[in-house]
Amino acid sequence: MKPQTTDTIKVYTNEDANPGALKEGTVAIIGYGSQGRAHALNLKDSGVDVIVGVRPGGEGDRKAKAHGLKTAPVREAAEAANVVMMLTPDMTHEALFRDEIAPALKPGDALVFAHGFSILYGRVKPSKDIDVFMVAPKGPGDLVRREYERGRGVPCLFAIHQDATGRAKERALSYTRHIGGTTAGAIETTFKEETETDLFGEQAVLCGGATELVIAGFETLVEAGYRPEIAYYECLHELKLIVDLLNEGGLAKMHEFISETAKYGDLVSGPRVVNSETKQRMKEVLTDIQNGTFARDWILENQAGKAHYQKLLEADLEHPIEKTGKELRSRMAWLQSGGNRTSE
Repeated sequence: MKPQTTDTIKVYTNEDANPGALKEGTVAIIGYGSQGRAHALNLKDSGVDVIVGVRPGGEGDRKAKAHGLKTAPVREAAEAANVVMMLTPDMTHEALFRDEIAPALKPGDALVFAHGFSILYGRVKPSKDIDVFMVAPKGPGDLVRREYERGRGVPCLFAIHQDATGRAKERALSYTRHIGGTTAGAIETTFKEETETDLFGEQAVLCGGATELVIAGFETLVEAGYRPEIAYYECLHELKLIVDLLNEGGLAKMHEFISETAKYGDLVSGPRVVNSETKQRMKEVLTDIQNGTFARDWILENQAGKAHYQKLLEADLEHPIEKTGKELRSRMAWLQSGGNRTSE
């Protein structure tokens, strides 16, 4: 596939979004985790009528009520709304939609997602008489809420899967505006593009790639006789400095703030570690995502009780780098407040 340029991409702002398009009814937020909390509170503060669909008496129910939000069981929330946003984990969508949400939807309603997995891989199959769109903030829920409270916002992707009313895009942009997305800038995509690039980024770079690189570096130093504490500092602890620089200003800012020696090592040694063979493995990961292999395996793993997943997770958490890191982090006072948590 030929690389796409960005010079023709339209960035949608508040001027492109009709705030009234979402205020004609009620929005049901299904789930009250990090993203659910941010969306519900931002919408409410924007003047939108919001109800949160949660398990009665559960943690989400208690938290949402404490934050001044109306709550109801999922089906009742969906029945009371004309826009229903799914913000529970992907693997819950199929049964939740089939048993609780689909029976409550009316022609002309809208079903919304923050990630395209369930639609792209056929886990959720909406009827043809409703709008289906996606609004995906490019940041964790805590950040979505904090930036909104500051009068700013987190950039969003949005996509239209089904336009039954002829107003799906208008509604999607209105939703995006009310959570702060068009204040920061929103880009239109497709369910396919968002899902496949998101899964690839998580697996090959952000989570899978980064953690395996850190662990391999740690093991290389320890196996060469260096102390694990020193290896931890050099291969994991200082990674935040580099990631922050990249996040704030790309490669240019990183090169501006690291030493000449680090820059030279980056340029001559980086390609020895991450090379054409690595890129070929990345292409294989992408192929598994594109042809549905990853989705099929993850769905089957859930249906089987996730024993293999738990085994892999336990092996990760039992790695020596975890014991070393826990001991060292206990002496870092700035980490004890939990202020750096960024999970979605």
